Amino acid sequence: MNSTRKSRVLVVDAARGAAIAGVVLFHLVWDLEFTGLISGIAFHPLWLAFGRLLAGSFMFLAGVSLVLAHGALLRARTFFRRFAIIVIAALAITIVTWLTFPGSFVYFGILHSIAVASLLGVVFLKLPASAGLFAGLAILALPWYLSLPAFDPRWLAWIGLSANPPLSNDFVPVFPWAGITLLGISFAKVVDISKSWMASAGADNAFFARLGWLGRHSLPIYLLHQPVMLAIIVPLSRLF
Repeated sequence: MNSTRKSRVLVVDAARGAAIAGVVLFHLVWDLEFTGLISGIAFHPLWLAFGRLLAGSFMFLAGVSLVLAHGALLRARTFFRRFAIIVIAALAITIVTWLTFPGSFVYFGILHSIAVASLLGVVFLKLPASAGLFAGLAILALPWYLSLPAFDPRWLAWIGLSANPPLSNDFVPVFPWAGITLLGISFAKVVDISKSWMASAGADNAFFARLGWLGRHSLPIYLLHQPVMLAIIVPLSRLF
């Protein structure tokens, strides 16, 4: 791997690292409010918008990463190994949240959406950037114009066209969120991240390097941060 490739990965990893740090902060506030230690923040519209921005960042970076990892030629073994890890992690979250929050368990959250969007994105790797752009915008727009009660049951709500989806602690349906992944694919095809102004960004910066480390470990951080924080916060909440 040449230095340009390393820098390219560092840029993406650092962006993912910043996003996972934001997720930890977002869930910390939610946990503190859930346990009664704070109030008035977790459900504020601006805070909820921050959460959606974080989800969108991960969906976009999933598309960028597909292009960086595969180009126009899918490396099937690498892709499906990563895909299997994401699917297993998503199923684990569904099972754990169903056991702990049966009324609002995560039946289709961010990892579920990344898995499906990645499969969809494979189709666009060989297509021109304009195809991903138009398809992405169409997927983003469709839920604004089409929502049907027939899609309300959980086994269909994940598509994203339901009028009243079942309650969930994390709901990231295919429509509109997969559209952001396709936009990420188009962006990576059009913008050459190996250009000097991006390739050298943060390469010698310790903070940037730490963000890159967080990004490379974003999946285990995502899976473990909530159990760890709740294990600390719940006992603390009983003292106040």
